[in-house]
Amino acid sequence: MGTLACHFAPPLAILPIARFAGSISSPARTALARELYTARLARKDCISEFAQCYHFEFVLDELESFPYASGQFVSAVADDANGKQQTRAYSIASAANGNRFELCVNRVEEGFFSNHLADLPDLPIGATIQIHGPHGHFILHEPITDSILAATGTGIAPMRAFLQWLFPENGPDRSGGKEIWLVYGTRHESDIYYHEEFEALARRKPNFHYLTTLSRALESWSGLRGYVQDHVARIIEERAARLGLPLPQPAPDPTLLAAELQFDIYAYICGLNEMVSSVRERLSAFGWHKKQIVFERYD
Repeated sequence: MGTLACHFAPPLAILPIARFAGSISSPARTALARELYTARLARKDCISEFAQCYHFEFVLDELESFPYASGQFVSAVADDANGKQQTRAYSIASAANGNRFELCVNRVEEGFFSNHLADLPDLPIGATIQIHGPHGHFILHEPITDSILAATGTGIAPMRAFLQWLFPENGPDRSGGKEIWLVYGTRHESDIYYHEEFEALARRKPNFHYLTTLSRALESWSGLRGYVQDHVARIIEERAARLGLPLPQPAPDPTLLAAELQFDIYAYICGLNEMVSSVRERLSAFGWHKKQIVFERYD
């Protein structure tokens, strides 16, 4: 997993220097100001052998609850072999659930923290890590509107958290009946994380639409092919045609303040920079306002 940046406040999947609310703070200064929590590993699953992607569930035994907004991240802290403190930030892959949180992490060659988490001898069940958070501004706009969630790779983590919050298994539906699309792109079929979970959600909720697309699909693949930005563009074109809306869409009233702007659809984008930039360019070509486009990138 690479460096992650947020449209509102650029850090997020792995970032040693982070910007929050317009100010920059170093890890050393940040550690002094932020309370560290002990997170106990309760579960670890390899969800893709090919991509060496792992799903983790942690418990904060010292807390009764760990409230956060879906889409936020935690920063993990540990000393490396040379005694130097390392800090990495990971988007939370679950909606708030008591004192628990979940992560989705790719094992990266020579990546200190990803290897520390993924290698069983280093972090067996019951082992602990130090974290601080939650942090970040990659969150859903409320009231909820029609929304396009676009992700590649482990950029699916905050999208999973969004969907768990919107469509909880035990609780009221928070989507308000709005149309929610998840467009998830990877290279290979083996890299599709949480596939069965999202398929089950699409069967359960008719206003949730799950689209997976592969850029290097085998001949046996019967699903979508190509890149995320192409399928996002198709969704926008079909929605506009169905609702009788013009494309490009008209610009907002220039006399309105930023806080007064209201839109009937937003896009939330998380993944590698090339995909994020391509989706943003497509949306801008459709006349989308920059406030409608919320994004993180991690390279």
